[in-house]
Amino acid sequence: MEELSFDKLPKAVARLRNEVSEIKRILLQHQEETPEKDQLFSVKEAATFLEVSVPTIYGYVQRKQIPVMKKHKKLYFSKLELIGWIKTGRKKTLVEIQEEVDHSLATKKRRV
Repeated sequence: MEELSFDKLPKAVARLRNEVSEIKRILLQHQEETPEKDQLFSVKEAATFLEVSVPTIYGYVQRKQIPVMKKHKKLYFSKLELIGWIKTGRKKTLVEIQEEVDHSLATKKRRV
């Protein structure tokens, strides 16, 4: 390993930054390439995963508010479907709302 002096410090820091950036890029790429494995949950496991009570899960099922599968009088929940269901309740940020408004106004101006 090369001796590090004060004069060589900026180059060494720049090289380290580049290497860390490359490691981040590789990790993110790998994360995108390996999708999360699906898993089936029981009612109790789904309640634990969603951090709600078991009766709340049954209420969601009765009102057809949650994705569920039924086989032989048992209920099963897909982890990936539950994650998707949770994401449907996502609230938009003020920035996203403003961008939508700006886009809508720009589109209407072009039509007029």
